[in-house]
Amino acid sequence: MTADDRSAHALARLLAGMGTLHFLAPKPFDALVPRQLPGSPRTWTYAGGVAELAVAAAVALPRTRRAGALAAAGLFAAVFPANIKMAHDWRHRPAPLKALAYARLPGQLPLIGWALHTAHAARRAMGAPRP
Repeated sequence: MTADDRSAHALARLLAGMGTLHFLAPKPFDALVPRQLPGSPRTWTYAGGVAELAVAAAVALPRTRRAGALAAAGLFAAVFPANIKMAHDWRHRPAPLKALAYARLPGQLPLIGWALHTAHAARRAMGAPRP
């Protein structure tokens, strides 16, 4: 297994873990759903969990890895408004919690970069001759 494969599997595990948490402990995720979205926060929480699990499966499989990694990058970008809401909602919390909420904002960039790197590596691997 190559370093790129190990990295892709780590990304898939991260996505699967977070997707699973949406179902096991949905309440904290409900609180992050922007009020402007129609419908119930729980519906958005479950939809996010399904999306993360589907993307995780796509990233895990070499055949769908490129598309899954591009979807992961889009998913990481799409949750940015939830991170903004969290930072706003937690602005009066104790300093360590406030710092955590603010750190999530730029923290999305490495995740997006990781997903894009995975997509690029998958594209490269698809064009490489098989041994």
